[in-house]
Amino acid sequence: MNREIKRVSFVVLAMFVALLVSTSILQVFQADALSTDARNTRTLTDSYSAQRGPILVAGKPIAESVPSTDAYKYQRVYSNGPLYSAVTGFLPLNGAPTGIEGALNSTLAGTSNSQVFDRINAILTGKNPQGASVSLTIDPVAQQAAYDALGSYQGAVVVLQPKTGRILAMVSKPTFDPNTLAVHNTAQVDSTYQSLLTAAGNPLIDRAIGGDLNPPGSTFKPIMSSAAFGSGAYNPNSQLPNPSALSLPGSSAVVHNDTFSACGPGTTVSIATAQILSCNIPFAELGMQLGGSAIQKQANLFGFNQKLSIPIPVTPSQYPLYTDPAEVAQSSFGQFNDKATPLQMAMVSAGIANGGVVMYPNLVDSIRTSDLQTIQSFTPKVFSTATTPAVAASVAQMMVDGVNSGVASNARIKGVSVGGKTGTAQNGTGQPYTLWFTGFAPADNPQYAVAVVVENGGGQGQSGTGNSIATPIARKVLEAVLNK
Repeated sequence: MNREIKRVSFVVLAMFVALLVSTSILQVFQADALSTDARNTRTLTDSYSAQRGPILVAGKPIAESVPSTDAYKYQRVYSNGPLYSAVTGFLPLNGAPTGIEGALNSTLAGTSNSQVFDRINAILTGKNPQGASVSLTIDPVAQQAAYDALGSYQGAVVVLQPKTGRILAMVSKPTFDPNTLAVHNTAQVDSTYQSLLTAAGNPLIDRAIGGDLNPPGSTFKPIMSSAAFGSGAYNPNSQLPNPSALSLPGSSAVVHNDTFSACGPGTTVSIATAQILSCNIPFAELGMQLGGSAIQKQANLFGFNQKLSIPIPVTPSQYPLYTDPAEVAQSSFGQFNDKATPLQMAMVSAGIANGGVVMYPNLVDSIRTSDLQTIQSFTPKVFSTATTPAVAASVAQMMVDGVNSGVASNARIKGVSVGGKTGTAQNGTGQPYTLWFTGFAPADNPQYAVAVVVENGGGQGQSGTGNSIATPIARKVLEAVLNK
């Protein structure tokens, strides 16, 4: 009899332990995830009964909750919504929030684990519950300049601070007004959302950090130079064969330079000249010599194939492990299956400008409670050491030379030394090119790194180039921030 009682007691005890463990997991470890789940309608409804924290740029709200006269206590309002839509995202009444609104949903709503004592204090004092404020790293001058310079082009602009990883501008076009998706009318929101889903250019896609990524084209060449110099077997003066066409082994593909001629005079050409003039054939040859594994290792150090959170999730840029020599050759000038975000290419320029050290990119400067207590503050964090300072200096000088005497001439700014690399990426037979620029300034003490992508050939099909369309956009942004 005692044996049976012991067995029953053990089962009951085990059940209590299981209940305790499962409850603890739900309340402690999964609380934030559950509260931000779009299917949790109770939490969503409750979030409108509290004043959601503002999203701030330079101390001014670009998103805030104001009193509402309808069934919900507060209405989310976005000042200059289209300008900041790629950053804020939107908060719908009946769906998943996006952008910073989604990435820091529980923090803005005041329901995160770190704010539990604030909620208790609000209950005890009778104060209205309030979410935390989120201050962004965005520079309003850089953001406005990027928005204006991109104009009506379909594409994106990202500006980074090389020494810290702060994201100073993040613009994607076509854009949208998040106010139209935050109204307290479900039918209206659904209608607007469906219209945006089918609108030309897919305005809901944040091209700065996601979407259908573009081939980086020749903006990949500084990564190739970094891999070559880092191997110890090459330097800027190393010579490569200089034919006017290159038939790839085991393939019918033939590589040409953009000029359909050799890369300058002579039977050989230096790596430096090949990058300055943006010649494809020498880099295809260099790639086959280095091999896909070495190139991928270098690309990974700059951020390719890595998951990033800024804290908005970033679609990983792609440099696959190529083993076929023909594929390696084409990937070595940013083609074949290479794909990149503007954020990624800004990280490349920022890392080169920062002596080979790539800082982790971040959008959030600080998070504070309603009574101004700091929950989180920005601390620069190293993402990787992509190259040595010596290698970075060599590649940076080649990028400066590319602006001063090469194909990135439209990046020149009077009185300021600028480093940069253009890209004119192919997308298949008859398809418009993707146009790129990435670079940094001032070259002697880099404060800004920028990347610009313009899709659909900038409306010029296969006639436009990175230097003619993307580079002037970058120059305008750099001029604006340098002249602040």
